[in-house]
Amino acid sequence: MDAGNQRPYQKPMNERIKIFTRSFDLRLYRNSRGLYENLGIPVVRLTDQSADGYFHTMLKDTECDIAINIDEDAFLVDPDAMKALVETVIEGGYANAGCPDGGGFCPRAGNPIVTNPFFNVFNLKLIRTKFSREAVREFSYPENKDSMIAAFPKERLETGYTFDRYEYEPYYQFFLWMAFNFKTLYLPSARHKDGTSTILLSPEGRPICMHSWFARFYTTPSWAVRFFEPERGMQKSRIDSLIDESYAIRGLARPEFNFADSLAFFWNKVVRWTIKVPQRISRWPYKLKRKLRAQS
Repeated sequence: MDAGNQRPYQKPMNERIKIFTRSFDLRLYRNSRGLYENLGIPVVRLTDQSADGYFHTMLKDTECDIAINIDEDAFLVDPDAMKALVETVIEGGYANAGCPDGGGFCPRAGNPIVTNPFFNVFNLKLIRTKFSREAVREFSYPENKDSMIAAFPKERLETGYTFDRYEYEPYYQFFLWMAFNFKTLYLPSARHKDGTSTILLSPEGRPICMHSWFARFYTTPSWAVRFFEPERGMQKSRIDSLIDESYAIRGLARPEFNFADSLAFFWNKVVRWTIKVPQRISRWPYKLKRKLRAQS
C-alpha cells in the first residue's frame, strides 16, 4: 500500500459517517489519528468516557449514521478494507461489525458474542430504532443464552472463550442486547508476530488495523506497572514498533513531536488522571458486587 490510500473517503449511500476514538493518552491518539485524519471523515476524540457511556455518546450524535470506532492503540493499515467493511455493514443490514472478545486472536478469553471495542463499525441509524437505556438494562442474557450461542458462527472459535461471561466488562450488556436484537458481523483476526497485538481482518481476510493492547502502560513507569499489575511491563517499545510498522505499510511518515507537543502530552496526562482516578474508584462497588456474585 502507498500514500494513495490516504485519498478522501467516498461515503456509501450518502450515509453520514464519523470516526470516534475513546482516548486517554494524547501522544498515542495523535499517532493513531495520523493514519485516518486525512480520509475526509470527521474525527471525534472522546475523553473521560466510561466504558459503556462511550457508546451512548455516539448514539446521541444525531448527525452521524455510521460510527467507525477506533481505539487510540489500534492503527489503521488499509482504509480501502475499512471502506469496504462499512459498505458491507450497510448493505447487509448489520448493526455492528467487530472482533469477538473470545475465540479470536485477542489476549482474552471472554464471551465471543460480544465484540471487543478496539474497532467497530456501528450502524447507529439502525441501532436507534430499538435502543433505549431501559431496553439495554432489562435485557436478560441468561434467558436468551442458548439461542444466541446457537446463532453464533462457530468458525470464529479458534482460541479460548466462554459463553458464560455476561458481566465481564461494563459494556457487555450493551453488546449482548445489540447482538440479540440485530445482526452482528463477526470479523476474523490473527495474532501479530510480537505475540500480543491483534491483526483485525476483513471478511475477505484483508488486514484492517493492528491493535496493540495494554495501552494504559504506554508511558506508565515500570515501577508503577509492577505495583498495579506485576505480570505486565512498560509497553512503549512494543507499541512504538507497531506504530512504525503501520506507517510503513501505509507509506506515510510517522508524526514528529516537538517540545511544545511534549508539554501538551504531559499536561493532558495530568488532566486525564485527575478525572480517571475518581472514575475508577466509583466502579469499585460494581466490581465487588460482580466478584461476590461470581463466588455465590
